[in-house]
Parts: sequence; structure tokens; C-alpha cells
Amino acid sequence: MENTNVPVISAKDLNLWYGDFKALKSISLDVGEREITALIGPSGCGKSTFLRCLNRLEIPTGGSIKFEGIEVDDAHIDAVRQKMGMVFQHFNLFPHLTIKKNITLAPVKLGLMTKEEADAEAMRLLERVGLADKADSYPPQLSGGQKQRIAIVRALAMKPDVMLFDEPTSALDPELVGEVLNVMRSLAKEGMTMVCVTHEIGFAREVADQIVFMDGGVVVEKGGPDIIDHPTEPRFKDFLQHVL
Repeated sequence: MENTNVPVISAKDLNLWYGDFKALKSISLDVGEREITALIGPSGCGKSTFLRCLNRLEIPTGGSIKFEGIEVDDAHIDAVRQKMGMVFQHFNLFPHLTIKKNITLAPVKLGLMTKEEADAEAMRLLERVGLADKADSYPPQLSGGQKQRIAIVRALAMKPDVMLFDEPTSALDPELVGEVLNVMRSLAKEGMTMVCVTHEIGFAREVADQIVFMDGGVVVEKGGPDIIDHPTEPRFKDFLQHVL
């Protein structure tokens, strides 16, 4: 997997308070170009909160985030979000719109493509994930795994430089997890820069260039995928004993 170590995303000393509770504690993390970063850790450890800070769905209390050299702040967030696709745990599709319309709405509305161009791109992407026959269906007619693949396609239709995944398989029945992970694997092979919050430790070991274990709002240990087999921090070792 190619990794040119260009910092596409650079978070420095990121802090986030919710009242008296400190959710993130001085987190610094770089994500290189074409790099797959997997954020793992127990529920409530801050990994999804950190991910949501990257595109300002959560507003950090302190520290800074740069995306492709641009400060991620109120002045630049619209431009950043056009290049930073996000897939949520719960698909967030518009139930009253067809699948194709769900995919084409944003690129057409933002003037990135004509309706004809967006329709063609939507069909190309649907073909890629094996759902071209669902273009005129509506989200309530699809399974959870199909909805999540559509959510990925919708994000890809914006032609992002980075994809953020916030536990994309945790709401799925176990038999549907594989079809979503297969789409993510294909993105990884194509060199898409990705930051994934995931409980799928085997998947993280397989595709990630960088594993980041968080607990209590801090980065406890980070490194290559080999740290899953050779953890050094006691808290990480204890976590792995419970999930592997």
C-alpha cells in the first residue's frame, strides 16, 4: 500500500470540553496521503468525537486541524467538507428520494456537475458496489448493508480526497458487515485516504497503515498494524484480550 507521508490531515493538541468533562485531551495526529488510519478503542473513548472534529461537526475547544494545508475553521469549512466525505453509523439517506437522487442531489446543488453528469457518475458508482438495479428504489426498500453502500457512494459522488468512516458497520446485522467492508477494502486498494472509526479489529489489521488506540480521550498507542499483535501499553493489551 503506497504511503507518501504527505500530511493530508494534521491535528495538533486537540482538546474538547463538554461542560466539566474533557472528551479529548491534547490529541495530535497526522494522516498521510493515501494512508488508511484506523481509530480503535472502547465505547466512549473519544474516537468518534475526534473524527467529527476533523470536519467540524464537533467544534474543538483548543488546538488546530489542517486539511491539505488549510486551517479547518468556520471560514474554510464549506470547502473542506466538499473534499472530505463522511459515512455515518446510521446511513442518513433521504427516505423520500430515490437512491439515484440521494446520490446526485449534492453535486448538482453545489454546481459541481450537471444533472446528466451526476446521473452518469451515480450509475457508475452504483455499478461498482453492485447496486445499479436499485437506482430507482427508495431507502426503506433496502437492507442495512445496501443502505450503507449507498451512503458510501453518495460520499464518493462528491469526488473527495479523504473519506471519514464513523463505525460504518456497527448498526448492521453481522451477515451484512462483509459487503460494506468489501467496498472499503476496494477504496483502500485504490489509494483513497481514509480515517475509520471501527470495532472490526481484523479489518483494521488487514487494511490500515496506521492503528490508533484511544482511551479516556487520549491516544494511548499508535503505530503500524503489527501493534495489534505486539501491543506495548498495558491498557491496549487489556482491550485486545477482550475483543480478539
